[in-house]
Amino acid sequence: MSARNCRRCPLWERATQTVFGAGAIQARVLFVGEQPGDAEDRAGLPFVGPAGRLLDRALKEAQINRDLCYVTNAVKHFKWEPLGQRRLHKKPTSREIQACRPWLQAEIELIQPEVVVGLGATAAASIFGVPVRIADVRGKLTHVESIGKTCLITAHPSSVLRAPDPDARQAEFDRLVQDLAQLRDFVG
Repeated sequence: MSARNCRRCPLWERATQTVFGAGAIQARVLFVGEQPGDAEDRAGLPFVGPAGRLLDRALKEAQINRDLCYVTNAVKHFKWEPLGQRRLHKKPTSREIQACRPWLQAEIELIQPEVVVGLGATAAASIFGVPVRIADVRGKLTHVESIGKTCLITAHPSSVLRAPDPDARQAEFDRLVQDLAQLRDFVG
């Protein structure tokens, strides 16, 4: 695939590899995250780290079978900065999101899902083609003309993990599950 050799932005220089999407090729639901994290960059698969485990738990609670879905990221290379021995996530820029947008559009074209789910602001910006406020679009099934699909925008699972205390994490998790439950008609 051409994305493996993509040089549209400088992120490829520090990433271990290009992380493509994974899942059912005939998926009715396609999930879009932000970018690969450290675990995803090393494994070469999307959503296999802590946020992926939380997404799996939320999907199970919402009664959505992940095996019937396709998961990918808006940005295909891990953007990070060093902190001692650790590689810390760094948010992609608008330019980097736009540079990867053709790859996301190609995945959507290939999979032909009925609904595209944007997990977080970076995914939403890639789906809509412009930055959007999550609060303005969260939890609403909306037709997005630029990709010709019904979309659902919700929080990224990593934001649930970053909530300040256990009660806030549970409230954010419950809200994520509530958003995802709207997908049952598409995979049931």
